[in-house]
Amino acid sequence: MHRRGHGIGAIKKKDLAQARYKDKGSEIAEDQVSQMAKQMEKFKEHLEDFAVNHKEDIKKDPEFRVQFQNMCASIGVDPLASSKGFWAEMLGVGDFYYEIGVQIIEVCIATSHRNGGKDDLLRAIKKLKVLGNGFTVIPVGRTYLVQSVPGELSMDHTMLLQQAQDAGFVTKSDLLSGLKWEEDRAGRALDFMVKEGLAWLDDQATPERQYWFPSFFPYTAVTS
Repeated sequence: MHRRGHGIGAIKKKDLAQARYKDKGSEIAEDQVSQMAKQMEKFKEHLEDFAVNHKEDIKKDPEFRVQFQNMCASIGVDPLASSKGFWAEMLGVGDFYYEIGVQIIEVCIATSHRNGGKDDLLRAIKKLKVLGNGFTVIPVGRTYLVQSVPGELSMDHTMLLQQAQDAGFVTKSDLLSGLKWEEDRAGRALDFMVKEGLAWLDDQATPERQYWFPSFFPYTAVTS
């Protein structure tokens, strides 16, 4: 009987020790989380100081702005989405939708020479996803198209756009010879583009109809 009591006591002692180890482990884990939170908060404060000192550079220099955005993303801060507080006051992003519109306008002006501003534009359009699926970026060959109406483009539609990219338009014969499509397949894809307002049909073109894509119109042609 004495040995049994001794055995039970040892088990209880072991259980108590394990419970203490567990409590200590939880305490250490909580302390580590707390320390990490403090470090992140300190980093955020440094980032705010950095924004104060380089406010104008952030606004005017696209490359510098990209680096700043990356620093913000590393700690989960999104200046563009901020609606109040330090970031809104310091960087002027108090109105979410207004800021997106301004960025897009700035990008349009900045890219008049066709060689810059792509990162800003892609970031701005990405932010528009909160409004639903109306705005989508579609990679087409060496450039991008912005789809501003709800809907999904199939692989056929994307291939059609790639075919039309250089000339700005495409014909059914282009699809038959260039993509080796059957006539019915080409007709369905072209009809979809016209129906969705993505292509304009030129019935007067010779020797056959031409399907023009405003997205591919040269910048000089639009502004002249």
